[in-house]
Amino acid sequence: MSHHAPHPVDLRSDTVTRPTPAMRATMHEAPTGDDVFAEDPTMNALQERVADMFGHEAALFFPSGTMANQAAIQVHTRPGDEVICGHLSHIYHYEGGGIARNSGASVRLIGGGGNGTFNGTAVRSAVNPPDSHYARTALVAAEDTVNKGGGAVWSLQAIADVRAEASALGLPFHLDGARCWNAQVARGCSMADLAPWRAYGQHFDSLSVCFSKGLGCPVGSVLIGSRDFIAEAHRSRKVLGGGMRQVGVLAAACLHALDQHVDRMLADHKAAERIGETARQNAFVEKVDPVETNIVIFHLADGLAAETLQKDAEAEGILCFPFGPSAIRMVTHLDIQDSDITRTCEFLSRWRPDAV
Repeated sequence: MSHHAPHPVDLRSDTVTRPTPAMRATMHEAPTGDDVFAEDPTMNALQERVADMFGHEAALFFPSGTMANQAAIQVHTRPGDEVICGHLSHIYHYEGGGIARNSGASVRLIGGGGNGTFNGTAVRSAVNPPDSHYARTALVAAEDTVNKGGGAVWSLQAIADVRAEASALGLPFHLDGARCWNAQVARGCSMADLAPWRAYGQHFDSLSVCFSKGLGCPVGSVLIGSRDFIAEAHRSRKVLGGGMRQVGVLAAACLHALDQHVDRMLADHKAAERIGETARQNAFVEKVDPVETNIVIFHLADGLAAETLQKDAEAEGILCFPFGPSAIRMVTHLDIQDSDITRTCEFLSRWRPDAV
C-alpha cells in the first residue's frame, strides 16, 4: 500500500491562490473586446462597479498592484517632488525603487517603530518648507492593510485624521489598498451594504485595490479616482506597458471574486489567529506581531535563523517565508483548508531547533 505525501500547505503568500472551477467557468464565458479602445464590455463593467463601490467617478485595470501604485504616483507628482509614506510601505520597500525610477521623486518615511500606520501630526511634521532648498512635498500615501506590519488595519479615525491634514496642506492622499478587502472585512463590512465601502473610499483621492491576493484572481489590480485622474493614469499605464487587449476574461474573474470571495475572508482571518496563537505558545518564538487579518509574522527567540524553521516546515510540506533574519511570515488565503491549518499548528506546536 503506497502512502502519498500530503499536498503542500502554501502559506508563503495570498498571491499563490489558483482560480476556483467556478471562477474559471465565468472567465471562459466572458464577453471581450479591445480594452485599449475601451471596448471590452466585461472590463468596462468591472471598472464601473469598482469605482462606484469606493464612491469615485472612474477606475482603470492594471496587470499588477505595483503598476497601479506607480501610475498613481506619476500622476500625483513631478520629478524632484517628495512622497510621504509609512516606513513599512510596499511602495517604498517592494516596488523596485519605482518612485525614483518612474517618477523621479524622493520619499519621506514616517511612523517609524509602529505597525506602519501614522497620524496627521506625523504628516504635518514631514512636509518640507516651501523654499527651493527642499524637495516639494506632493503626495501622502498609506497602505491598508500594512503587509510588513503584519497585516495591520488602519483605524478609520487615523485615516480621517491624515485626510484632514493632507487636505489642509493641499496634498493628495493615495491608498495602496492591495489588501483593503481584508481591512474592511476586519472592520465588519460586507458586500451586502456598500455604504461603508463608499465612505472609506471618500477619504482618498486615489486608491489601488488588488484582486490577485486574498480575492483569488489570477491577475490584476484596479486604480480608482476622479475622471481626470484616471484619464492621466491611462497615459501612465500606456507608457509603463500596461495596456492590454481582450482582458474581459480577467475582469470576469474579478467580478466573480467580488460576488463570492470577499465575505469569506473572515475564515482566513480566523485561520491566521489560530496560527498566531499556536506560535505564541512555542518557547522558541519570542513574539508574534498582532494578528489582525490574514498575515502572521512571528519572531524567533535568541536570534534563531528563520531559515531553520522554514526548512523544517518545508520538509513537512508547509511552505512559508523568512521575513527578516529571525522572522517568519505565514499568510492564509482561499486555497487553505481547515485541515491545512491543523497541520501547520501541529508542526508549530512541536517545532524546536535541532541544536537544542
